[in-house]
Amino acid sequence: MTNSPRLLVSPSSSRSVTETVNGSHKFVIQGYSLAKGMGIGKHIASDNFTVGGYQWAIYFYPDGKNPEDNSTYVSVFIALASEGTDVRALFELTLVDQSGKGKHKVHSHFDRSLESGPYTLKYRGSMWGYKRFFRRALLETSDFLKDDCLKINCTVGVVVSAIDCSQLHSIQVPESDIGAQFGLLLENMEGSDVTFYVAGEKFHAHKLVLAARSPTFRSKFFEGSEEDREEIVISDLEPKVFKAILHFIYRDTLTEDVDSATSSLSCMSLVSDTLTAKLLAASDKYGLERLRLMCESHLCKDISVYSVARILVLADQYHASELKSICLRFAVENLAAVMRSDGFEYLKENFPALQSELLKTVAGCEEDCSSGGKSRSVWAQLSDGDTNSRRVRQRT
Repeated sequence: MTNSPRLLVSPSSSRSVTETVNGSHKFVIQGYSLAKGMGIGKHIASDNFTVGGYQWAIYFYPDGKNPEDNSTYVSVFIALASEGTDVRALFELTLVDQSGKGKHKVHSHFDRSLESGPYTLKYRGSMWGYKRFFRRALLETSDFLKDDCLKINCTVGVVVSAIDCSQLHSIQVPESDIGAQFGLLLENMEGSDVTFYVAGEKFHAHKLVLAARSPTFRSKFFEGSEEDREEIVISDLEPKVFKAILHFIYRDTLTEDVDSATSSLSCMSLVSDTLTAKLLAASDKYGLERLRLMCESHLCKDISVYSVARILVLADQYHASELKSICLRFAVENLAAVMRSDGFEYLKENFPALQSELLKTVAGCEEDCSSGGKSRSVWAQLSDGDTNSRRVRQRT
């Protein structure tokens, strides 16, 4: 009896990879001198930021965290701000030298061997940091403090493990260039079948492209009275605004001057005059939802105590729901300072219904405070006198 040959099976393999998912956050503390005296164990918190699927926050204690130190040191901690169990991570805290000499104060887990491995945060609210981060008397005469401002950079590296099963060979697919191709179609005017006249300037376009992107144009060209029209006058938009709309419709991006116009904003009374604000209004008119969100994102970066009321008006007028929600939340968190601003008076005189909605939001937050949702009453800000300016959270 002969033995049948054995079937040879190729050996399998796998590889476990443990690495860190890194992310950084820059925290600017403006008005340091006003924050002093808020009390030992009380902190100023940064906005939450996400790294490795978890929310984190930086806590700065102007009077220190440890009662035994009697406010001799400032304290800085990184806190796990979302639900999590045994989250392992590396951390780095940097106090920025603002003299330009580059002599930053750095506490880092990175680029060095840790005897006990990464730090483990057991649950939400767990923190890593330094009770004696910097002696306060030295800090106040150092190059780390400039114009009453401190800058703290934080890097978090969340430890993750995974099985690497990537294939040995792959084919790279280039990024889509459909926006660039449609952009050339707009620039070359090839096959255009409609002409827009805007304040003396002429713009050529394609009805099918406009209709595919905008429900308003689709209704005009294929369901309304302008179906056969080849020339259309736009009387309620500036040429630069209409040009930016066409740029978005064809390329799905914003024009470069939108960024420069927003970043150069110096007087908050002119928020409504920016190209971004005008594009927000146009996105509402033409049903361009993605353009609306892009404009909301840009305007969100300019929210401050002095601008929030006017940006809130824009958000309400043009159905920018996410921007409106952020404005209301920011106004509630910084209520006392906002109520002393010119913007709040502008809201009171010109948009009383919107002011009423803001106050109702405040009342709703007050109910949360009384039920234990927050440790501090919103209305209590109004009785703080000069101290409430230290509670303003700057958006970074």
